[in-house]
Amino acid sequence: MADIRDVLIDHLIDRRAGWSMGSYGAVAEFHQDPGEYLQADAPTLFVRATPRGAIRLDADTVGQIVPVAYEALSCRPQRWSHGVALCLPQRDAAMNGRKALTELGPDTEAVRVTDRAAILFDLGLALPQCDFCIRTDDPALLAILRAEIGRSLFDPHNPATAAIQKAHPHRVALTRLGRIEVFQKIGGPDTGGVSPPGPHTHLLPHLIRSRRTHSANTPIPKYHAPLGYLHPANPVMDSLGRDLDFDIDDHARFQDLFSQFARPDLPILRKAVLDGLARRVEPESFLSHTDRFSRATVRITLRQQDRMARRFGGGSYLALVSQWRAVLDKGAEGIAADEDALGHEATGAIVPFLPLAAAG
Repeated sequence: MADIRDVLIDHLIDRRAGWSMGSYGAVAEFHQDPGEYLQADAPTLFVRATPRGAIRLDADTVGQIVPVAYEALSCRPQRWSHGVALCLPQRDAAMNGRKALTELGPDTEAVRVTDRAAILFDLGLALPQCDFCIRTDDPALLAILRAEIGRSLFDPHNPATAAIQKAHPHRVALTRLGRIEVFQKIGGPDTGGVSPPGPHTHLLPHLIRSRRTHSANTPIPKYHAPLGYLHPANPVMDSLGRDLDFDIDDHARFQDLFSQFARPDLPILRKAVLDGLARRVEPESFLSHTDRFSRATVRITLRQQDRMARRFGGGSYLALVSQWRAVLDKGAEGIAADEDALGHEATGAIVPFLPLAAAG
């Protein structure tokens, strides 16, 4: 059985894997491109830095992580998303929960030495398991931010919000697991209204205000909170969300993680679906399930078998899978309206870093 430390190290090396940290409605993402690797100033097994962003995992916390592998439905019938939520008990996951803009001083823990003199500000989003920050050494922006310390960015008259979007400071998501730093521009007017490829951030005020720690479509254990997510290479879409021919190797690699780290009953249920297909039973006779995650597992398993059959010439097996899908993979429950390459829920929903007052 894989050790979670080894899993995380292996995927930090894999440039197709994505990472995110934050809370419900506030997310920082880290991605790498082939050939894009900037040596961190103090490299360890749990650090990666590029010209566009950086990630560092705390080696001590990694050993305490409760990993939860999961799969989630897509509104696109040929797709699903997957990931590994990296959790701690809520009492151990809690951060500072500041409710107003707060100056924290020089970011002495920045991944790159060149960023350690810049000043870190907590945006005061009061997130349960993340301190969502910006970092800057821009004198003009520093003056505006310092004039608004103690004031909420949800205040529609706070000039700091517009100043932040205009100046594009680094964004830094801090959790008990570690940090993700984003150096690229904030998605908005200066980026054509979309998040730039690679490391970027998303803020969605009405989700932030819910004070939830995660999406209802992720089976996080009771009394736990996800600090971040590992998003291994997906067998049906690339890092930009483009469709791929089914990749059997990427599928098998994630199924190994799913078997070890998913909610224990779900891999057993997946096997029952595959056994039912192998015995060519009628889908109406397959035991129905009342739990939303169980129903999603059945549906996703059928989608995976459909893609596999189409990729490798399924013939009568594809017809059988289609028969099962007509009965068991229907309805909108648990399906996000859309998703990006990491499988984020969207309802027009996951958007770039926006002025909180204007968006809220």
